[in-house]
Amino acid sequence: MEKTDWKRIGWLTAATLVLGAIIGACAGLLTLLLYGVEYVMLGFIESEFIPGAFTVPAVRRIASVTLGLGVAGAIWYLLRTKTEKVPSVKKAVNGGRMPFWQTIVHVVLQIFIVGSGASIGREVAPRELGAMLAQRFCDIFHIGDGNGDAHGVLDRRMVVAVAAGAGLGGVYNAPLAGMFFAVEILLVDVTLEKVAFGLGMSATAAFVATAIKGEHMFYDIGAMQMNSTPSLMLFALLCGTACGVVGALFRKGSQWAESHKPTGRSLMWQMPIAGLVTGLVSIVVPQVMGNGRAAAQLGFSTFIPETADTSGAAQSAASAAASPWTFLAGSDGAPGSVVNAGTPLELNRLWILLGVLALTFVAKALVTLMTIRSGASGGVLQPGIALGSTLGTMLGLLWLFVFPVDSVTACALIGAAALLSASQQAPLMAMCLVMELTEAPIEFFVPVGMAVAASAFVSSGLLHRLG
Repeated sequence: MEKTDWKRIGWLTAATLVLGAIIGACAGLLTLLLYGVEYVMLGFIESEFIPGAFTVPAVRRIASVTLGLGVAGAIWYLLRTKTEKVPSVKKAVNGGRMPFWQTIVHVVLQIFIVGSGASIGREVAPRELGAMLAQRFCDIFHIGDGNGDAHGVLDRRMVVAVAAGAGLGGVYNAPLAGMFFAVEILLVDVTLEKVAFGLGMSATAAFVATAIKGEHMFYDIGAMQMNSTPSLMLFALLCGTACGVVGALFRKGSQWAESHKPTGRSLMWQMPIAGLVTGLVSIVVPQVMGNGRAAAQLGFSTFIPETADTSGAAQSAASAAASPWTFLAGSDGAPGSVVNAGTPLELNRLWILLGVLALTFVAKALVTLMTIRSGASGGVLQPGIALGSTLGTMLGLLWLFVFPVDSVTACALIGAAALLSASQQAPLMAMCLVMELTEAPIEFFVPVGMAVAASAFVSSGLLHRLG
């Protein structure tokens, strides 16, 4: 009989509870830092009531994102050329050493640029911080410290990967997504021990982070139908196929932008120019700013009242008031009135909705890739959800003419998960993250799962062809 390794059980328990709690505290503080930067730079704090910088004057939007990326560009130039470089999380899992203070500065800068309005995700920051803290934890317990123990090296990889996933789970209150990020993307090894360890640490991190930053609704899908339908399953299959193609192209685009980042002094002028362009685009498309919450909510909040009698979907007065469509409505009420005031979906009004959504989709994709190309560090999880939500909504609006029993919000939910699955090549993580962020009814795992499966299959084949 194999002897019980009590020492290993001890540090696994300590990592789950102690390291998970520390990472959760850091994730909560990073969220509060984001809110603080938004308040100082833009004069608002994102929430379920104001999902984006819609009420911020255009001049302030331009100044904030230009200044934010300008300051970050100068500091990143010094950080990347004068000090020890911060490796990616994947490199850290495979043994790359994450320097302490450089990682802290690198993480804070990512939160700073998102808070100032840069179009890029903020989820990389807590993952990097979690990986760095995990390496120090392994040092304390002498896990994989180069003593020739092959099992210790494997354990160190597991702890660093799971801690990075816990950072994601903590900042978004999404323990399932955090666990799947670790085992599906970083370790590419789904075992019972890794799943249990990852889920335990992510759950701990999410609990502690929520105690610090509070529990808030991230995406409002209150305008969604209550039950799935056969026609929605068919939509999921078709939408998943389309999102698989678009998501694969977005993945290739982000990889190209990452590989062509400036490495020298040009970083200090390319990043503020990217900020200026972002600010100018935000004059017309304010939802382009930030990590993608505002753009994604635009899709989730699209509500066509005439389908309510058949789908059971209904939008509350509070949800309508907080809808990006309401903030975007002009003095004549268009296009906000199309989705919030009971106006029937006529063909000429449909083109207004599709035009706004298409403009949002294109602007968000191009500005995000430009931001990465200019030298900024960050993620593409939330931008991917934004692109999927807007694409799913556009397809859903057309779908309603044939199957009015379905709601546009359900189509947006399906599109968000499907495109994220393709762009990340991680169907389980993508499905769970979108479901957790939206707090969608559990029965919608069925159509979302169908879309994610189709998206993963199509995108995998396309990416293989593209090389």
